[in-house]
Amino acid sequence: MTIYELKKSFQHILRPISNRLAKCGVTANQVTISALLLSCACGAFMYLSNGSTISLLLVPVVLFIRMALNAIDGMLAREHNMASSLGAVLNELGDVISDSLLYLPFCVIKDISQSAVVIVVLLAVLSEMTGVIAIQIGAARRYDGPMGKSDRAFVFSCLAIMLAAGVIYNPWPDIVLWSMSLLLTATIVNRSRHALAEAAAKGKINF
Repeated sequence: MTIYELKKSFQHILRPISNRLAKCGVTANQVTISALLLSCACGAFMYLSNGSTISLLLVPVVLFIRMALNAIDGMLAREHNMASSLGAVLNELGDVISDSLLYLPFCVIKDISQSAVVIVVLLAVLSEMTGVIAIQIGAARRYDGPMGKSDRAFVFSCLAIMLAAGVIYNPWPDIVLWSMSLLLTATIVNRSRHALAEAAAKGKINF
């Protein structure tokens, strides 16, 4: 199970906005780049302010807006004939770069292990790479959980809010991050296993 399963319902809510943007001439790639720039700005603010309360409270807001923009760029591409090879590259790279820009600045917070943050970000990148590799072996892009992109956003949002409110202290932030590492490892295994099974069922590969 993963929060990604709610994507269709979320897209249904955002469809009027997507349609309006299409009528205004906004492209899917422009939305993708906007999400990346927003993540960059938030991450830079957190880093430069040493994880200030305001920057932490901005994290869940930015993650929610970014999630909405990601849903919108997909709808623009599919439903308004804006799909392109450049868009596919921007979408995959944008997600990985945005995650890294938003999560690595948690390293500046004194109650959090820098190693734990870096490992979570590294495993997150590997999990997304695993999802994309599925296409290379003849399977569909994998979004399996238990710690997909939306799940990571939810956990980091909750962590940021609790840190800002001062209701979570060492070692609990590290416990959360190391738990995420285990779940991300499981995610990589699940995506690999399901991709291989799907490709084998289609006769695309031999073991």
